Amino acid sequence: MDLATVRYELTEHVATITLNRPEAMNSFNQAMLEDFTRIWQTVKDDDDVHVVVLRAAGERAFCTGVDVKEGIERQQNVWSQTDPGEQLSPKANQVWKPLICAVHGLAAGGAFYWINEADIVICSDDATFFDPHVSYGMTAALEPIGLARRVPLGEALRIALLGLDERLSPERALQIGLVSEVVPRAELWAHADRLARIIAAKPPAAIQGSVRAIWESLDSTRTQALRTGLSYTQLGNPIGQAQVDRAALARPEWTLR
Repeated sequence: MDLATVRYELTEHVATITLNRPEAMNSFNQAMLEDFTRIWQTVKDDDDVHVVVLRAAGERAFCTGVDVKEGIERQQNVWSQTDPGEQLSPKANQVWKPLICAVHGLAAGGAFYWINEADIVICSDDATFFDPHVSYGMTAALEPIGLARRVPLGEALRIALLGLDERLSPERALQIGLVSEVVPRAELWAHADRLARIIAAKPPAAIQGSVRAIWESLDSTRTQALRTGLSYTQLGNPIGQAQVDRAALARPEWTLR
């Protein structure tokens, strides 16, 4: 792929995407939207990709949302305008390969397009999270709606309504379930890669079926989700089990979290 704003590497079934606009605090512009359109199609189509890690270059920020200096292309007709998440978000692009987000520094506004749809989110001890929309007179809707499916409603509302006047610390992000782990900054990328390789070693049919069943359940009633989930086990389990040699399966050196 010819990418202008990110780096993409694939090694041993792990695709590592690095946001690479540190001079603009990794904010997204039109070029990044187009890069992610290509990236998600590639990830979806390439069966050699089992897991994706998303991280960011530079010292200051994971991502601060849309680049307000460059902006992004918008249709003049308001009814034809689309959400940038349609290009940035993996689940919106029907990507069921797990996404691990490794967040450091500032994570603001549009950064939640990725965080909200990640399967595992970890952050460094210098990360902070906030949504500045209302401080600039803009309705905070798309990112908080996704966030409200990850954290308690009151927490999503507090982030949306306080805008620039409050930031979520790594400790608070861990308490409310926005992240599952906080690690020292120097260990962030290596730890995300370690988690990715543990997942990548498992049968991809089982992993992708699990991701899809769980995420799609969020849009269903419990009964419908269970019925759909059963069909996914009937489809995916024969494939997944064929990808495992149970006789040769070693007992893992498990960790306690």
